[in-house]
Amino acid sequence: MRLRLPRWAAVTAALAVLAGAGTWTAVATDEAPPVRRADRALDINGVRIDTSYFTDDSTGRRPAVLLGHGFGGSKDDVRAQAEDLARNGYAVLTWSARGFGASTGEIGLNDPDHEVKDVRKLVDWLAGRPEVLLDGPGDPRVGITGASYGGAISLLAAGNDPRVDAIAPQITYWNLADALFPNGVFKKLWAGIFFSAGNQAPGNQTSGARVPEGRTDGERPGAARPAACGRFTAELCALYQRVAVAGKPDPAARAVLEARSPSAVGTRIKAPALLVQGQSDSLFTLAQSDAMARTLTANGAPVAVDWIAGGHDGGDRETERVERRITNWFDRWLKREATVDTGPAFRVSRTGGVDSTDGRATLRAATADHYPGLASHTVTALLAGPPQTFTNPPGAAPPAVSAVPGLGGGFSGLSSLGVGLSLDFPGQHARFDADPQAAPLRITGTPTVRVKVTSTAADGSAVLFGKLYDVGPDGRQQVLPAQLVAPVRVENATAGRSLTLTLPAIDHEVETGHRLRLVIAATDLGYASPTVPAGYTVAVEGPLAVPTAPGLAAQATSLPRWVWGLPLLALAGAAALLLTARRRTTVPAPDPTLSSVPLQITGLSKKYRGGERYSVRDLSFRVEQGQVLGLLGPNGAGKTTTLRMLMGLITPDEGEIRVFGQAIGPGAPVLSRVGAFVEGAGFLPHLSGRENLDLYWKATGRPAEDAHVDEALRIANLGSALERAVRTYSQGMRQRLALAQAMLGLPDLLILDEPTNGLDPPQIREMREVMIRYAAGGRTVIVSSHLLAEVEQSCTHLVVMDRGQLVQAGPVAEITGSGSALLVTLGEPVPDALVEKVGALPGVGSVARADGGLLVRLDGSDATALIGELVRLDVPLTGVGPHRRLEDAFLTLIGGAA
Repeated sequence: MRLRLPRWAAVTAALAVLAGAGTWTAVATDEAPPVRRADRALDINGVRIDTSYFTDDSTGRRPAVLLGHGFGGSKDDVRAQAEDLARNGYAVLTWSARGFGASTGEIGLNDPDHEVKDVRKLVDWLAGRPEVLLDGPGDPRVGITGASYGGAISLLAAGNDPRVDAIAPQITYWNLADALFPNGVFKKLWAGIFFSAGNQAPGNQTSGARVPEGRTDGERPGAARPAACGRFTAELCALYQRVAVAGKPDPAARAVLEARSPSAVGTRIKAPALLVQGQSDSLFTLAQSDAMARTLTANGAPVAVDWIAGGHDGGDRETERVERRITNWFDRWLKREATVDTGPAFRVSRTGGVDSTDGRATLRAATADHYPGLASHTVTALLAGPPQTFTNPPGAAPPAVSAVPGLGGGFSGLSSLGVGLSLDFPGQHARFDADPQAAPLRITGTPTVRVKVTSTAADGSAVLFGKLYDVGPDGRQQVLPAQLVAPVRVENATAGRSLTLTLPAIDHEVETGHRLRLVIAATDLGYASPTVPAGYTVAVEGPLAVPTAPGLAAQATSLPRWVWGLPLLALAGAAALLLTARRRTTVPAPDPTLSSVPLQITGLSKKYRGGERYSVRDLSFRVEQGQVLGLLGPNGAGKTTTLRMLMGLITPDEGEIRVFGQAIGPGAPVLSRVGAFVEGAGFLPHLSGRENLDLYWKATGRPAEDAHVDEALRIANLGSALERAVRTYSQGMRQRLALAQAMLGLPDLLILDEPTNGLDPPQIREMREVMIRYAAGGRTVIVSSHLLAEVEQSCTHLVVMDRGQLVQAGPVAEITGSGSALLVTLGEPVPDALVEKVGALPGVGSVARADGGLLVRLDGSDATALIGELVRLDVPLTGVGPHRRLEDAFLTLIGGAA
């Protein structure tokens, strides 16, 4: 049993150990096992580096880990991981890189002469700690990990210091020049975000200030310092301003960034490396980790590659899993525990759909016992289309949209769920389509294609952006995997120039019936394009080569148990209904005079057992063919109860419902002419949208040819989503699938209860257009909704209910323009007491406040008498007239009950 010291004793002991080494603070946590943290600013290479040192209370020496942070952050960002590593038996040192956090100095982008030398000094410091295991004098057994900026320093340190024993860089770069200037094109938005983050980096040093030790490293005596340099070195400030103004990199800029890149020391990196790279990453793409893996493997270093779902563009960074794997990696190579499972040599995370319980994407793994690279087992696809000419617009605006750097939220990850967010403008791109896939195609790597480019620019150059879309069966819905594009600068293309276009590295499945589409655009939001207009002609000179990496073993998608239990529960419920159903009562004879009337309700009343009041009371109205009827009312008005009685789901206490002259009751044959979406639809999440519709229609027992599936789907506009599992659907897609299900068989009467619940504005607009299109064929739609503006735009007639009773029915225009409801505009606000006096006037039915005035519903009075009474009450009115908005009419009709 381990002896625990009181908190004050632990702190005193820590201070005693560190005495004479500087000013330190120590913290002992209450967690088990406890972790101690000691903070100190180390004087290194003329700057102060802020550090934190984490250990547990175990005795003896243990391996050490250096833990770096991302660009714009500080040591505080990685504290939680540092504590976890310390609990797992490591001595962990975190630090804020120069120019960040409380560290002084200027940002040099991991300059080997500054930031890399700082890390060497940190390794020296670890070598002097009594807790750290040594492999030799001055040689601690140490690993380095970190993400992005911290990931690059782990690679650079391993290439510059042979004492580094293992590394685990995450979502980082191999060649910074290639990352920011891919194929000679300036990645302007990401570069701007870098520069802005560096200028705003927190810390004690103000913009352009010098540290107390004297001249800041990287600042040459007498060097002119560009304006607004912030915390960057003068060299980097000048580089950024030069490239940003020119809109393209120069050789000197490339040379500066390449010298700060791990690729510069790549052949010297021999430490075991776990390379974690993000698929949702337009900053440091999968091609960067591919270059790392190939070089380090050639060096003889043990290498594992892990493609996570997220990245700099958002998505799931899989933090818990990745940190657990990094710990295992260090256990194997630092603790030398040979039995530790470090995971597969190659792993890629794939979206397995959406968990219906929490709406989050589920991930599954595909693995291999070796890294396949980006061009493994290619297949070809022929691209159709003649040479196409398009333009680069003046000022390169408007630009096409792919990824939006800095926006966050994981938008690039949505492409794995079949959601496309990219935008190409007409006349600014060429496109070439392949044939639809006869079988699913999994792309893993970088597709390539041979193209010929001709430019009318004065210098014969062109800047182009290659994209590979996954296009749905309808030819319109297209998805850009991970929102990635491949920029390329083409020189000397006046007479035409052929080149091989390497498209972004992706892991994406193209489903059966989908097709690949190559788009080559003149602009992209994230990159700098020429501002002078020019014309480009692009021709495809060969097939599209697609890497497939067939050796990957895919993990099956796990589903909740209830998914598999749903069919069994449904069968059990159906059996129970058959066993317990009561004998149907005799229904009234059809009324031939109403055979062409979609719906007539007469004297309908319903009071639930135990209820104190009627949910529906003496309700009567009629709906004609071709109408879109809006059923309105505040919560509790009885709308849903009315619709459930209309569907035969519950029985009214009094009154009658007739559909095309047939009386409605449970199981009435005329209900086959009614389609309904009431209180949401239940789908089997593991089946595709089409399979759910087919299963539903088979359950009706009607002939397959009567389903009119294609017509319903065309109206609902589901597109390629129809072939995907419903668990991958967004709320809007589920709503449209429910609508398609209600429209199967093209029923003459379609009933929709709150069909826009959970939809965003564009999806609401689509739902409105669906209803209008459906009624345009002479059919009838009844929609219950609380969105008054949508009802006003989509409905032809209204039924307004309140407290279970009919308030008013008629055409929308008649209700909104009714003379019995007046808008009284006021010169100034009036107190509640005065509003109550207006409501108590003879001939006034109700009054409610509105923007700038009062809504008054007359009940026996007229406008002239009302004006006289308002003047008598000293109401500061400025005008009286009929209102025109449905919202005003609704509030007036229900007396403000909403």
